[in-house]
Amino acid sequence: HRDRSVRSYTVSYFGLLAERRGLFEEKVGSAADTPAGLYEELDAAHQLGLSIQNFRAAVNDEFVPWNHPLAAGDRIAFLPPMSGG
Repeated sequence: HRDRSVRSYTVSYFGLLAERRGLFEEKVGSAADTPAGLYEELDAAHQLGLSIQNFRAAVNDEFVPWNHPLAAGDRIAFLPPMSGG
Protein backbone atom coordinates (compact mmCIF):
# COMPACT_ATOMS: atom_id res chain seq x y z
CA HIS A 1 0.00 0.00 0.00
CA ARG A 2 0.98 3.61 -0.48
CA ASP A 3 2.67 5.48 2.35
CA ARG A 4 0.27 8.33 3.17
CA SER A 5 2.36 9.99 5.88
CA VAL A 6 2.82 13.74 5.67
CA ARG A 7 6.15 14.87 4.26
CA SER A 8 7.70 18.31 4.13
CA TYR A 9 8.43 19.82 0.72
CA THR A 10 9.72 23.17 -0.50
CA VAL A 11 7.52 24.41 -3.34
CA SER A 12 8.60 27.14 -5.76
CA TYR A 13 6.13 28.94 -8.02
CA PHE A 14 6.99 30.78 -11.23
CA GLY A 15 5.13 33.09 -13.61
CA LEU A 16 1.36 33.10 -13.41
CA LEU A 17 1.39 30.52 -10.61
CA ALA A 18 3.51 32.83 -8.43
CA GLU A 19 1.12 35.69 -9.16
CA ARG A 20 -1.93 33.61 -8.26
CA ARG A 21 -0.34 32.17 -5.12
CA GLY A 22 1.02 35.58 -4.08
CA LEU A 23 4.46 34.19 -3.27
CA PHE A 24 7.42 32.51 -4.91
CA GLU A 25 8.26 29.80 -2.40
CA GLU A 26 6.79 28.07 0.62
CA LYS A 27 7.27 24.99 2.78
CA VAL A 28 4.31 22.63 2.68
CA GLY A 29 3.35 19.46 4.50
CA SER A 30 1.59 16.98 2.26
CA ALA A 31 0.79 13.29 1.93
CA ALA A 32 1.03 13.68 -1.86
CA ASP A 33 3.68 11.41 -3.35
CA THR A 34 3.87 12.84 -6.90
CA PRO A 35 4.12 16.37 -8.31
CA ALA A 36 0.63 15.90 -9.81
CA GLY A 37 -0.87 15.00 -6.44
CA LEU A 38 0.91 17.88 -4.73
CA TYR A 39 -0.26 20.39 -7.32
CA GLU A 40 -3.82 19.05 -7.03
CA GLU A 41 -3.75 19.73 -3.26
CA LEU A 42 -2.25 23.20 -3.70
CA ASP A 43 -4.73 24.07 -6.45
CA ALA A 44 -7.65 22.99 -4.25
CA ALA A 45 -6.34 25.04 -1.32
CA HIS A 46 -5.36 28.19 -3.22
CA GLN A 47 -7.42 28.18 -6.48
CA LEU A 48 -4.32 28.33 -8.72
CA GLY A 49 -6.52 27.46 -11.68
CA LEU A 50 -4.06 26.00 -14.19
CA SER A 51 -4.24 22.48 -15.59
CA ILE A 52 -1.05 20.43 -15.29
CA GLN A 53 -1.12 20.09 -19.09
CA ASN A 54 -0.21 23.80 -19.19
CA PHE A 55 3.09 23.71 -17.29
CA ARG A 56 5.93 21.51 -16.06
CA ALA A 57 7.23 20.24 -12.75
CA ALA A 58 10.83 20.01 -11.62
CA VAL A 59 12.08 18.10 -8.58
CA ASN A 60 15.44 19.07 -7.14
CA ASP A 61 16.19 21.17 -10.25
CA GLU A 62 15.41 18.42 -12.80
CA PHE A 63 12.32 18.32 -15.01
CA VAL A 64 10.30 15.20 -14.16
CA PRO A 65 7.10 13.51 -15.32
CA TRP A 66 4.01 14.36 -13.28
CA ASN A 67 3.99 10.85 -11.73
CA HIS A 68 7.61 11.10 -10.46
CA PRO A 69 7.84 9.77 -6.86
CA LEU A 70 8.51 12.44 -4.23
CA ALA A 71 10.64 12.05 -1.11
CA ALA A 72 10.57 14.09 2.09
CA GLY A 73 12.63 17.24 1.74
CA ASP A 74 12.32 17.45 -2.06
CA ARG A 75 12.23 20.86 -3.75
CA ILE A 76 9.38 21.01 -6.25
CA ALA A 77 9.09 23.81 -8.79
CA PHE A 78 6.02 24.50 -10.88
CA LEU A 79 7.00 26.25 -14.12
CA PRO A 80 4.38 27.62 -16.50
CA PRO A 81 5.36 28.14 -20.13
CA MET A 82 7.72 31.06 -20.54
CA SER A 83 6.44 33.88 -22.72
CA GLY A 84 8.73 35.31 -25.35
CA GLY A 85 9.46 39.01 -25.55
